Amino acid sequence: MADVDVVGLCADLIRFDTTNRGNNDAEPERPAAEYVAAFLDSLGIPSKILEAAPGRASVIARVPGTDPSLPALLVQGHLDVVPADAADWSVDPFAGEVRDGYLWGRGATDMKDFVAMVLAALAGGVRPRRELVLAFVADEEDRGEWGAHWLVAEHPELFEGCEAAISESGGYTYHVPAADGRDVHLYPVGTAERGTAHLRLTARGRAGHGSRPNDENAVTRLVGALHRIAAHRWPVTLTPAVRAFLERTGEALGVPVDFSDVDATVAALGPAGSLVVPTVRNSTTPTMLDAGYKVNVIPSTATAQVDMRVLPGTEDELFAVLDGLLGEGVTREFVAHQPPVQAPVDSPWFSAMAAALRAEDPEAVVVPYCLGGGTDAKAFAQLGIANYGFAPLWLPKGFPYRAMAHGVDERVPVEGLRFGTRVLSRFLADC
Repeated sequence: MADVDVVGLCADLIRFDTTNRGNNDAEPERPAAEYVAAFLDSLGIPSKILEAAPGRASVIARVPGTDPSLPALLVQGHLDVVPADAADWSVDPFAGEVRDGYLWGRGATDMKDFVAMVLAALAGGVRPRRELVLAFVADEEDRGEWGAHWLVAEHPELFEGCEAAISESGGYTYHVPAADGRDVHLYPVGTAERGTAHLRLTARGRAGHGSRPNDENAVTRLVGALHRIAAHRWPVTLTPAVRAFLERTGEALGVPVDFSDVDATVAALGPAGSLVVPTVRNSTTPTMLDAGYKVNVIPSTATAQVDMRVLPGTEDELFAVLDGLLGEGVTREFVAHQPPVQAPVDSPWFSAMAAALRAEDPEAVVVPYCLGGGTDAKAFAQLGIANYGFAPLWLPKGFPYRAMAHGVDERVPVEGLRFGTRVLSRFLADC
């Protein structure tokens, strides 16, 4: 089949308003899923659409490899997007408009670009060395219960034979200055993710009149616990991904790496350090409060929620310390809990990604890193699949890529999409 324009493909996908508002009242993914399934069918790749609930649709397909003895690769991305308020944007966020060398629209970088690049690579005739399992899923932008987590729980057989996976958050150009002034083309590839532990804290005490002393005030107990949690300085923890990032980035930039003073090393890396700042420590961030119903009444309970992000290998210690910070009368429970994940840093998979990037950009310096947030990798890791953040893009110097996902005026460089398609084609053919 002749090459397909990846820009047009991505624009088509953007024009499907697949906004996920965190409820199941809408049916956001079905039209986009039907488009993807029809496109795959046109390439002679049979696909199926599965719905966890009406309209909450995911597309699954298998592409045979030239060497059936090799384990399969999962290529996964999500079809839903976060809301976009058109009043804040310079363009219609669902128009898929090309302007000034960029394709604009909600999902342009998170992550309809990846879906379009995969489809364009297949349309371009790439012959994968190993079998590919394609999963373009619903509901990543909320809790995944209608998408990846449902598929893993209810249809694990769909992913049988998959040893590794690629998806969002990695493989893009990050221009950083070296110590000698050179412009270094850093390409971070995700090899780990911090875990997500959203907690509800409940403080219990003795109800009473607001004018009277009360040393069992639930609000006071809760505020004290939150202050201790927010003020606690979590220690530096060097996971394999973070250690390798610091070593390899420091070498590329000509910056000495001192593991006895990680904070100073991160600062010395300059803009590159921003990629690792969220992942040298665990974090516990209070985000929600709820207490009382009348100003002159001391309530018997008060609640709060805390967003915790947990580095691989640190969960037990983190929760033990946290429990010591809660204090009298305060308990915790999970609102959501997804453990951290990590894949091998030095592996044939990582080497193949680096080789594909260097083939298109000879100046590429490919380094592993740990994502501070989370993706559907946490679902697929439950099946023993090693997950990598590898959605390659060429980005021009100064482009605010990290502000694009979930941001206003989300856009992706047209040439970046074409670069990414070439890189993915090489990777899928050679890995």
